[in-house]
Amino acid sequence: MCGIAGWVDFSRDLSKDETTIRAMTRTLENRGPDAEGIWSARHVTLGHRRLAVIDVIGGAQPMEFTEHDEQLAVLTFSGELFNFRELRAELRTRGHRFRTRSDTEVLLHSYLEWGTACVDRLLGMYAFAIWDARREELVMVRDHLGVKPLFYLETPHGVLFGSEPKAILANPMAPRRTDAVGLCEVLDMVKTPEETVYVGMREVRPGHLVRVNANGLVSQRYWALEARTHTDGLPETISHVRELLEDIVYRELNSDVPLCTLLSGGLDSSAVTALAANTLGRGQVRSFSVDFTGAEDSFQADAVRGSADAPFARELAEFVSSRHTEILLDSANLADPAVRAAVLYAADRPPAYWGDMWPSLYLLFRAIRLTSTVALSGESADELFGGYRWFHNPNAIKADTFPWLTSGSSRYFGGLGLLDKGLVEKLDLPEYRRQRYSEAMAEVPVLPGEPAEDRRMREITYLNLTRFVQTLLDRKDLMSMAASLEVRVPFCDHRLIEYVFNVPWEMKNFDGREKSLLRAAVADLLPTSILERVKTPYPATQDPGYEAALRLELQEVLSDLDAPVRPLLDLDKARAVAARETGAVSRAYDRGSLELALWLNHWLRTNDVMLDL
Repeated sequence: MCGIAGWVDFSRDLSKDETTIRAMTRTLENRGPDAEGIWSARHVTLGHRRLAVIDVIGGAQPMEFTEHDEQLAVLTFSGELFNFRELRAELRTRGHRFRTRSDTEVLLHSYLEWGTACVDRLLGMYAFAIWDARREELVMVRDHLGVKPLFYLETPHGVLFGSEPKAILANPMAPRRTDAVGLCEVLDMVKTPEETVYVGMREVRPGHLVRVNANGLVSQRYWALEARTHTDGLPETISHVRELLEDIVYRELNSDVPLCTLLSGGLDSSAVTALAANTLGRGQVRSFSVDFTGAEDSFQADAVRGSADAPFARELAEFVSSRHTEILLDSANLADPAVRAAVLYAADRPPAYWGDMWPSLYLLFRAIRLTSTVALSGESADELFGGYRWFHNPNAIKADTFPWLTSGSSRYFGGLGLLDKGLVEKLDLPEYRRQRYSEAMAEVPVLPGEPAEDRRMREITYLNLTRFVQTLLDRKDLMSMAASLEVRVPFCDHRLIEYVFNVPWEMKNFDGREKSLLRAAVADLLPTSILERVKTPYPATQDPGYEAALRLELQEVLSDLDAPVRPLLDLDKARAVAARETGAVSRAYDRGSLELALWLNHWLRTNDVMLDL
């Protein structure tokens, strides 16, 4: 896993400006602590930060291909190809020769052989840019599900791009501004494809490529979810899902550096860990779980968390003989200014939802990175197999909006209680949400003759796979890469996504429980207790001391007359909340409101962001 950056400008000679591309590239040091590479020509300059995973000695980037003293193409690549061995074998039959064992070189030769059509052959998670010297054209590509990020900013004569916004913002040509659309993207749990919080900056859409040449910039789709008739019966469907999962996990276990799994004791992470143990052998898998110090003894069930993770994670670890480690976090560390600064630097935006989960995830990944460089995660199974409560809530299913934003589903999303009423009215988040929902619904593929219930559940699944899961993938990528840890997500393999997307809902939910299909596919690998466990989200701290620390920080912000967030707040409400005793917070002023106000303040100040409202 790595970080990439670049600059194309057809009006100037970029080969004489190494300082700028080096500044852009060095913002991505955490994504690639092992090496830095810079390559430049007249109208293009590319940067790369490397986290060495495959072919540690070879595979340096940017990688060039020259033939008969003519430079044909140069690649800067972030991610992993999980079928690079098969591709390399096929390319060898076509006359290609390889100097390294890296998937990077296979990708470069794939482009030289098939052009942009090579994307139809790739299995993996990736974001890359290729400078085609023959055509004087840059091609930027992002994987099918958007596991790896790739941002760009069109300029009058070219483009700036990078794995994170900060790489682009390091170029003097990039404005540091946000507008009403950007703030809506921050404040609402609506991840709109291509939109970012910065004016003029875009994100390459999952399953798309972007061409940049002297004639301008064009985005093209190469993959999207399609509606197809499912012809397999239930036994065949269960069997095929199992076959796919076995192949996916087998491929994603390939690594030349230490590898582990993330294990919560839930169905998804337990399935990945058990499949990994089946592949590598008992005692060969290392697993990690996370909790807070003292949380197991003081755990209190709530509306979304019915049981603590630790006992289930231990049981699965013992069941498959994994070498298991429990990472215990101190809630006080979540409010540590240095930790929060690291989270904000990585995110380039205010983490406006799941407030304490961002620093806790960062701390978890930082602890894992001490012994492992690669981890496999169970994320995205809920979106694909129907694990969330809103898949089973009739009111959420019928609602004319994103199901996770319906009553009873949006407990951890947003927190606008401290914002100025005039600002909230001006942004008109309900209307913004309606527009984005309408756009998403217009994209949903239709299967002629499909029953109304199946069609609606297809729509719900599409919304989860193209909108909701992106928020999780972003958080996972940003926090793991901040710790220089590569996290792979087997449930995002596009072959699995294509197949399960078209399985009728009654088959996904055949026994009336969430994720029936996935449970059946891995039933022989897991203990009964885990197979029967109800979906439980990532753990959040229940320590009142964390909330107290937030209140204290809000008091400090309110006493600072130069705090950039002050014009955005209802100061009377904010003072009242800051003065409340811990535990006395009302539902209208929940922890999310505290988190949002503080993250906004840090972001505006640290990133020197101007508001265009």
